[in-house]
Amino acid sequence: MKGYHLPSGLHHGLEFLIDPNWSPDQALAIVELLDDLRDRICSHYGHVLHQQLRNDRVIRLPVDSTDPPF
Repeated sequence: MKGYHLPSGLHHGLEFLIDPNWSPDQALAIVELLDDLRDRICSHYGHVLHQQLRNDRVIRLPVDSTDPPF
């Protein structure tokens, strides 16, 4: 089984098993629930989450201010 890349970057932890017998309607209901949950979280924490994601993902390199930009 191929490993999946998770947005969190985690490679181990609690296993979350998805029932292989779910119907397409059940799977869609879960996806819609997760979308609704994401929307609610983003509407409440949107700006703070955006800033946190930026802080986590931006690589800051030292800049030598004596060098010309070109």
